[in-house]
Amino acid sequence: MNRTKKKWLALSAVALLTTALAGCGNSNSNSDSKNSTPSNANATESTQTETSKPANSGDVPTLVWWTIGGQTPANFDKAIAAMNEYTAEKIGVKIDIKVASWGDWDTKINTIVNTGEPFDIMFTNNSKYSQQVTLGAFADLTDLVQSETPDLFKLIPQNVWDGTKIGGKIYSVPTYKDSSLTQYWVFDDKYVQKYGIDTASIKTLKDLDKPFRDMKAGEGKSFYPLSLTQGDGFNGFFNGYDDMTLGLPPIGVKVDDASRKVVSVLEQPDVMDGLKQLHQWYQDGIINPDAPTKTEADKARPFFAAQAFPGAEAGWQITEGVEKYDMFQIFGPIYTTSTIQGSLNAISANSKYKNEALKYLQLVNTDSKLRNMLAFGELGVDYDNVDGEKVVERKSDTWPLAAYTQGTFFNLAVTKGAPVDQWDQVRKLNDQATSSTNLGFALDISKLSTEVANTKAVWDKYRYELMTGASDPEKMVPKIVSELKAAGMDAITKAAQEQVDTYFK
Repeated sequence: MNRTKKKWLALSAVALLTTALAGCGNSNSNSDSKNSTPSNANATESTQTETSKPANSGDVPTLVWWTIGGQTPANFDKAIAAMNEYTAEKIGVKIDIKVASWGDWDTKINTIVNTGEPFDIMFTNNSKYSQQVTLGAFADLTDLVQSETPDLFKLIPQNVWDGTKIGGKIYSVPTYKDSSLTQYWVFDDKYVQKYGIDTASIKTLKDLDKPFRDMKAGEGKSFYPLSLTQGDGFNGFFNGYDDMTLGLPPIGVKVDDASRKVVSVLEQPDVMDGLKQLHQWYQDGIINPDAPTKTEADKARPFFAAQAFPGAEAGWQITEGVEKYDMFQIFGPIYTTSTIQGSLNAISANSKYKNEALKYLQLVNTDSKLRNMLAFGELGVDYDNVDGEKVVERKSDTWPLAAYTQGTFFNLAVTKGAPVDQWDQVRKLNDQATSSTNLGFALDISKLSTEVANTKAVWDKYRYELMTGASDPEKMVPKIVSELKAAGMDAITKAAQEQVDTYFK
């Protein structure tokens, strides 16, 4: 690809994606982004002997959709049955949703892909997607999505589709949401009022130190101002670095680096300073001592970090049982190729029902009734319609499915209490987004599969303790980097730099 075309792609990604919404990082709202309520993957898992099992009514196929979420409530099957009654009539397809818990998702999805366990649809994201494609897990949808689901293809801007491509081919349906990333920090308002916290003055991790220490001193020994889990650590910690869709935070390019130098991220001074701060908080009891092993977040956390958008706090207040959350923007908005790949749904290469799976995803993205059912649960139990299907009132905090994993937000109702123009505000936020200097670039790992697998294994071995502050970064980072290099980090870095330099010639 010549230089002019690459520049056009990078620039048009910003122009055309301003109407898109992106994959969300950790928040504890199941309707707005990643839910952190307690979960139990076993509650919805069952052994499958076929990719898809026939439904009781005629020959309507029931597709297996693996996703991520919380613990399934008592009415989960009833809610899914209502969806299936609706979709069977609309398109002749039903769904069997399998939920991997927030803490177990990494392990569970890896196991499914590596063992060839049957499924039809799978939620994935930039941390796993390219590697899963390289393993041959997902179907090539490049032609199929246009021939079988033209409405879906037209709905999603071309550059969003392009952002999901690997080797020039489409292997997933992107959730057409916030294409840019905006990071927020969130305090329970009761602590803001009690301790006189000036959120407007908080800009860095160090600025959190005094509020955290005031809260700790006032609330007692067993109170942890920064309650973390192993899965996320401090969410958004690596936002300043573009991971090139590699899904390996220790390798990246600083988002504002015009030279696009691929670096060892953990060794960068700003990252090391942040890691030292986390470790100090852990030592001082600001962070919960079980953070490295804790798989699910407690409800009503006094503080958390989340990728989100205006109005997200309305959903969090419901799911967390908090009267008021104070949310303030701390980073972004910014576009990277990874933000486009932040939430994807792929179809198994071995599925017998590829066409049906695509048609189901098309309905999710074009039908407001189904979209709301998936996002909010059982009508009349989990939510009520307030203004047709445009506004809903949440009646429970137990629905486990995360809306950001499912489909577009542009046909999704606004939760009562959030701004009625919430999605317009998100569009405006995206209009303001800057771009990573690496926007448009996705690392080709087809010849690096062994090195990528080995380095990810090293990172997975240490990241829980490092990113929750449990380990001393001055001792741990050199050890991690040494093992990463032994596992192939230098080969990945060299190849990445060559690819970046070639792409942006």
